[in-house]
Amino acid sequence: MRPLGVRRARRLMVIPVTVLVLGAGFLLLVWVFQRSLIYFPFREVPSPEEMDLTGVETVSLPTADGLSLTGWFLTTPATAPSGTVIVFNGNAGNRADRAPLAAGLVDAGYHVLLFDYRGYGGNEGAPSETGLHVDARAARAYLVGRPDVDATRFVYFGESLGSGVAVALAAEHQPAALVLRSPFTSLADVGRFHYPFLPVRLLLKDRFASIDTIGRVASPVLVIAGDRDRIVPVEQSRRLFDGIRGPRALVIIEGADHNDLALLAGDQMMAAVSRFLSAI
Repeated sequence: MRPLGVRRARRLMVIPVTVLVLGAGFLLLVWVFQRSLIYFPFREVPSPEEMDLTGVETVSLPTADGLSLTGWFLTTPATAPSGTVIVFNGNAGNRADRAPLAAGLVDAGYHVLLFDYRGYGGNEGAPSETGLHVDARAARAYLVGRPDVDATRFVYFGESLGSGVAVALAAEHQPAALVLRSPFTSLADVGRFHYPFLPVRLLLKDRFASIDTIGRVASPVLVIAGDRDRIVPVEQSRRLFDGIRGPRALVIIEGADHNDLALLAGDQMMAAVSRFLSAI
């Protein structure tokens, strides 16, 4: 018969082992399902008419890996278009949610391409960092092939997660201008802000490390952020702004949170965008 002290010691040893096993299991689940915590696609897309959009052409964007993405091309009634804006969406919803932004840009004299990434808006595929970069190249390539578009007057508009997509594309193909709304330094930094108890840098598959890429962008860059943003802290937007090497401007909208109308298509934001682009 074992001494009582030995049996008690062994029982006590079971506790930390159990904690370690449960912890490892939890981290494994986070690693496996992490993209479901990052990407929130809405597959059903209302019609342009339901979104009060006119002059909309539904277009198909072929990707290098064999997918076909759906988008809306909006034509400005302006006699001489100022350029073409490609909108890179955030991590939730689909192109219909950016209808107010597109309408404002069209009124300002720009053609606009709204499109959905893979897995969004009824498109096939599943979103990932690599996949979204492929999708961004497909959007640009489609526009380059249109005879009614001036490829030297592209503007990339990246919203939240889309800022990481837009920065990466701008480093490869310099646009006439780059507009970043609620941009972050990296997805790892955002993850650490929201999940400080997790080893985010070790777990992340998709990183969108804009802070490492923004220095390769020579185009003029406008950064817009809200000072009450609870998703992407305004400090991250400021840090990314500090890394810009070319012409730049920073607009902080007071009292605005991440998903407020003020940062979707608010008057102050649209005026700042129009003012910035008119100088390009």
